[in-house]
Amino acid sequence: MIAGVPASEVAALVRAVSPPEFDRDSILERFARARWSGITEPGDGDAGRLIAAVGAVEALELLDAGASLDDRAGGSYSAAAERWRPRLAHVDSLLHLRQAARFGARLVIPGDEEWPTGIDDLGVHAPMALWVRGVPGVLGALDRSLAIVGARAATGYGEHVTIEVASGLVDRGFAIVSGAAFGIDGAAHRAALASRGTTVAFLAGGVDRFYPSAHETLLNRIVEHGAVVSEVPCGTAPTKWRFLQRNRLIAAASRATVVIEAGWRSGSLNTAGHASQLGRPLGAVPGPVTSSASAGCHRLIREYDAVCVTSAQEMAELIDPATPSVGPASGPTPTRTRVLDALARTGRDVSRVAAISGLSLDEVRAELGLLDLDGLVTESPTGWRRATP
Repeated sequence: MIAGVPASEVAALVRAVSPPEFDRDSILERFARARWSGITEPGDGDAGRLIAAVGAVEALELLDAGASLDDRAGGSYSAAAERWRPRLAHVDSLLHLRQAARFGARLVIPGDEEWPTGIDDLGVHAPMALWVRGVPGVLGALDRSLAIVGARAATGYGEHVTIEVASGLVDRGFAIVSGAAFGIDGAAHRAALASRGTTVAFLAGGVDRFYPSAHETLLNRIVEHGAVVSEVPCGTAPTKWRFLQRNRLIAAASRATVVIEAGWRSGSLNTAGHASQLGRPLGAVPGPVTSSASAGCHRLIREYDAVCVTSAQEMAELIDPATPSVGPASGPTPTRTRVLDALARTGRDVSRVAAISGLSLDEVRAELGLLDLDGLVTESPTGWRRATP
């Protein structure tokens, strides 16, 4: 018997969501970690310390038996045990495993070939396990990945920049990591998929209940071509705390993090903070100084030593300064060419440029912002015009 359940039933469920590990010790370890992922909240350092001291299996047995954790593991775990025991009686780990098998999810634990090595930098705050839906082995692409995060209420400028840089990073062989939220996150995932690249989404709830629900189609596409990952078991609802803790996984799993748009108190700054604490390179995309949607990016550049980045090439150089320029980065994009063609020496307003170029107002505003950053255009009392060479 394992936790009062026939060992044969536990073994069958664990094997359904794991690599072909058939020895008893492997099954016990996986079941214990699956159970711990439901008992604790994400990032529980007390649980991490306890498991590091005595192992996941023995820690669970001690907790089940009501034994003193302090005597066996050293340190003080009394308060932590009081947090864990109410859940211990209610968490149905067998149901979590059945639900995972139903949705084709895999249970990945430290030491597995698929385990993202960057996660280990979280130390005792690392996940007990990861629940993954997607292409087998795709998490190996995280060794060359970049996280793109930003505002949910993204502007046309922010989404345009996101699409351009995500596509450019895929062309350079990078996987794109984000959190599947509205706005910048969603644009990053879509651009990576459109460029036939690899993208990984970290969720705050179980991988069986996609959130936001409006992104169900997008997340199903990510499952087909990349991976959707969570540290909480199937059936777990996303909460504010779990979103904040999810952000540490985005930062840890990636080689660098870039914030494209963020308000002054945006949740994306939380991801940036985790990246900084982990010693990961951090970049931020500047925006119009009048835009509240870029205030957080300007704050990162001014106060937190984020690197100002404006292109896929500059973002790639956060990870590898020797990254060669490729593809569209060596010349103007079609959108840029059309906007430049529509400008006149006397200046034209945005609506006139849009009418001449055949682009939308948002596309024109976004491209003018990028051209302004590159010093190729300037705004005068009569409108936008090419900058004097």
